[in-house]
Amino acid sequence: MKNRDLHLWQEFSDIKNGGRSIKVRMLFETGYEEVEALTVVDLLRRAKVDCLMVAADDQDTVTGSHGITVKMDEKISELADDADMIVLPGGMPGVTNLIANEKVKNLVCGQYEAGRYVAAICAAPTAFGAFGILKDKKATCYPGMEAGLHCAEVLYDSVVTDGKVITSRGMGTAIDFGLKLVEILTDQDTSEKLAAAIVYK
Repeated sequence: MKNRDLHLWQEFSDIKNGGRSIKVRMLFETGYEEVEALTVVDLLRRAKVDCLMVAADDQDTVTGSHGITVKMDEKISELADDADMIVLPGGMPGVTNLIANEKVKNLVCGQYEAGRYVAAICAAPTAFGAFGILKDKKATCYPGMEAGLHCAEVLYDSVVTDGKVITSRGMGTAIDFGLKLVEILTDQDTSEKLAAAIVYK
């Protein structure tokens, strides 16, 4: 690692979030998209955000759409209702399973109604559409799935933020998505330093 890069990494590693624990919960169902989920978890943890991986099916491990199995930090039935943000990854049949899971629906809708952040990437914004929380919102999703964004104004940016709702398009936008969540939950400076530390763009 070059001296300049080492300096960037050390500078980023010293970032603090004002002593307050920022809580994010990523919900995993069987068939989740691994890169979308784990990239976001990784970036948030690098930014000192308390990001837990939560099994929406209450299992100890969850297997993704490409056969990668990950040990979970928490089960949805044991989850406290105190997150600053709930995040849904894409992937099939992961998103179909998220939509069919009543606990996921109740958690996401309760989070939104409480005025707290909800975020989703790839096909997962269609879960927000199915849950009825995209009315009069701007949103994006994986190409070809726009019909699932019920009552939303569809955009095609890599990440779309409208109030407390953040959506993104797919695996190729996972880093943009993760860095935007870092910016929202911490600040722009933290997001920019993290981008530099991971040699992004």
